[in-house]
Amino acid sequence: MDLRELAVEAANYLEPLRSIRRDIHRRPELGLDVPQTLARVLASISDLGLETHQSTSISSAVVRIVGDLPGPTVVLRADLDALALTEDSGEEFSSEIPGRMHACGHDLHGAIGVGAIHLLATHRDRLAGEVLFLFQPGEEGDNGADRMLEEGALDLAHGELVGAYAVHVTTAAPSGLVSTRPGPLMAGSATLDVTLRGAGGHGSAPHLALDPNQALAEIVTGLQTMVTRRFNAFDPVIITVGWIRGGEEGTNNVIPSTSSFGATVRTFSLESLANVERFSRELVQGIATAHGLTADVEFLSVTEPVVNSPEHAALAERVAVEMFGADGYREMPTPIGGAEDFAAILGAVPGAFVFVGACPPELDPATAPYNHSNLARFDDSVLPAAAAYLAGLAFARLDEVAARP
Repeated sequence: MDLRELAVEAANYLEPLRSIRRDIHRRPELGLDVPQTLARVLASISDLGLETHQSTSISSAVVRIVGDLPGPTVVLRADLDALALTEDSGEEFSSEIPGRMHACGHDLHGAIGVGAIHLLATHRDRLAGEVLFLFQPGEEGDNGADRMLEEGALDLAHGELVGAYAVHVTTAAPSGLVSTRPGPLMAGSATLDVTLRGAGGHGSAPHLALDPNQALAEIVTGLQTMVTRRFNAFDPVIITVGWIRGGEEGTNNVIPSTSSFGATVRTFSLESLANVERFSRELVQGIATAHGLTADVEFLSVTEPVVNSPEHAALAERVAVEMFGADGYREMPTPIGGAEDFAAILGAVPGAFVFVGACPPELDPATAPYNHSNLARFDDSVLPAAAAYLAGLAFARLDEVAARP
C-alpha cells in the first residue's frame, strides 16, 4: 500500500470528519455509557456493509474489516468518553451539557476511527488479512479496555493477532507531528488512600490525645523520601498527594480523632508498582504505630504501564516517515506520567501507542492548555492525516507479515 497516496486520499475526508468530531464534542458522554457517541460513529460507517458487534452491557462496538487477501488480524482502537469538566474553551461548538467536556480529544479519536475504517474498507483489495476496530468507552478511569477484553472483543479475530495500535491527540505537539518511543511510554497508575485513627483532644494538651494530623504530615513527607531511597532513579516512581483532611475548618484548638489523605501513584514497571504498595503499607503502618495510632490503607491498581514493543514502535516510525516525511516524526526522549488503559490491550497483543500533535496553529504547544484542561482546544484539521496514519499502521503491519518467508 502506498502510504503517501493514502494520506492524500484522506485529505478529502476533512469536512465529514470535522462534522462528526464537532457533533460528538457538543454532546459529550461519560464513562462506560456513551450511546449517542457510539451511534454517531456507527452511523458514519453504516453504508460500508461491515460486520459489527455491539456490547449489551456497555457502549462499545467491534467493527470487523475483512480484506480480499488472506492474512492475520490487526487491532485498532478509538476511545469515545469525555471528562467531568465544564468547558471554557470558547469554541463555537462547545459542550452543550454543563459539567461535561471532551477535554482529552476523544471526540477527535472517534472521528479518526471513522476515517480509518473508510480507508480500510475502500481498499479491501489491498488488505492482507483483517482489522478489528474497537470503539471503546470508559478510558477515563473506568477501564473500558479491560471490559471489552473480558467480553471477548479479541475472540472475534479470525486470524492470528499480530499487532495492536491506537493514536492519541495532544495539544503539547505541533499539529500533525507523530511521536512515540519503544519500551515504556506511559505510566501505570494506582491510588493510595490512608485513614489514621487516634484520639481527639484539646490543642493545648496534645499529650492527652493521640494526634493523627502530626503522623499524617510525617507520612506524606515520608512517602517522598521512600521514593528517593527505595527505588531505582532509572525506573521512576511518582507519588502525589491530591487531598488531605484532618479536623474542622476554624477549630484551630481541636485535635481530631481521625485524619486521611489520598494519593495517585505512577510507575513505569509492574515490579515498581508492586513495591510501592508493599513499601507504602510498611511506612504508613510503621509511623502510625510509632504514634500510638491505627491505620487503614487502601491501595488500588488502576492501569498497567503502557509499554510499546520495539518492533511495533519501529513500524510506527516507518509509517509516519513514509506518510509525512522525516519532519513528520519525532521520537519521544522519555516516557510520560499519564496513564492509559490501552495498556491492557498491549498486554494481550503486542503493538504501539502513538501520539499525534493537535495543537491549534495559533497556539504554542509549550504553553497551550494541556489535555484535561477545561480550556483545551484541538486542531481538527489533523483528522484526515491521523485517520490515514491509523489505517496505514494496519496496512503496513499486514503487508510486513505477508512479506515474511
